[in-house]
Amino acid sequence: MDETYKLIADLAKELVPPADGILSRTLFANDRLKAVGFGFAAGEELSEHTAAVPAVLHVLSGEATLTLGGDRRDVGAGAWAHMPARLPHSIQARTPVTMLLLLLK
Repeated sequence: MDETYKLIADLAKELVPPADGILSRTLFANDRLKAVGFGFAAGEELSEHTAAVPAVLHVLSGEATLTLGGDRRDVGAGAWAHMPARLPHSIQARTPVTMLLLLLK
């Protein structure tokens, strides 16, 4: 196996939302990028927080309410957001949700 790349053949299988709670799994990390996959049970949320680095959030499946700064949006599969460092944000799953978060170091 070549160690110069990371391949996940089926991201959906890696991030099956749990029946209760939140799954968080680091999928990749190096000195420039950290990729974290999330699976949220319906009704679960990550309360408002910030990140020290810019980040990209991509909703892969499900429906959620996403708050970015003072802007609150209902989003679904395919939603994508770039967040600058220190932007307050939160997410609440209305249905089971899978999400990919890329932290840009």
